[in-house]
Amino acid sequence: MQQVDRLMVAAYGIDLLQMMENAGRHLATQARRMLGGRVTDKRIVILSGAGHNGGGGMVAARHLHNWGARVQVQLVADPARLKEVTAHHWRTIRVMGLEAKAAPNLAQADLIVDALIGYGLAGNPRPAVAAWIERTNASQRPVLALDAPSGLDTATGIPGQPCIQATATLTLALPKTGLLAPAAQAWVGQLYLADIGVPPELYQQLGLGVPALFATDEIIPVH
Repeated sequence: MQQVDRLMVAAYGIDLLQMMENAGRHLATQARRMLGGRVTDKRIVILSGAGHNGGGGMVAARHLHNWGARVQVQLVADPARLKEVTAHHWRTIRVMGLEAKAAPNLAQADLIVDALIGYGLAGNPRPAVAAWIERTNASQRPVLALDAPSGLDTATGIPGQPCIQATATLTLALPKTGLLAPAAQAWVGQLYLADIGVPPELYQQLGLGVPALFATDEIIPVH
C-alpha cells in the first residue's frame, strides 16, 4: 500500500487531497449505513490523529455534519504536528465549528469513528492515543475504524497494547494482510473495503492481478 500511495501521486497525479476526500466520504457513507441510513441528530464522535488517517476522519466529519449529524471531532495530537493535508482539513473543521470544545462523552455517542492511526503503526500506540483507545473500548459504543483499528499491526494482525475493538472497519483500496488474520477478527469486526480511485494500470505496474472490485458498489463487504 505504501507503493500504491506513492505511485498514485508520482505517476498518476492523483494527490493526497483527492485520496483523502474519497476515503473520508466513503467513511461517512459507511457511518450512515451503520446508523440505519439516516444520521439526522445522531451523535457522532470522530477521533482524529495527526496523520493522513486523521485527515480522512475530518473529511467524514464534514460530510456527516452536512447530512444532519451532531458531530464532534476530537483531535488527539498537537495541531502544530499535523501533516500538511490533514492540517488543511483541520482548518475547515475549525471554521465549521466541529472541533470538540471539551473532551466528548463517548458513552453518549451513537457512533465513534476511529481515525487515530493508519496502516503504518510500529509498536504500541503513544500514551495520548492509547488513553483514547482505552476510553473508546470502555464506552461499549459502536465503533467504525478507518483503514485499521488503531493499535493493530496491519502486517501481522497482532494487536498492540491497547488496540481499538471495532464494530466495523472500513479499509481502503485493498485489504491489508493483518486484517485478514484470524487473530485480528475480534479487533476488526465486520470488514469492508472502499474505493479510493486506484487505476487498474497502477496495480498492473506492481504486478498485481486485481479485478474490478468496485464494479457494483464503492464499498463492499470482505467478511
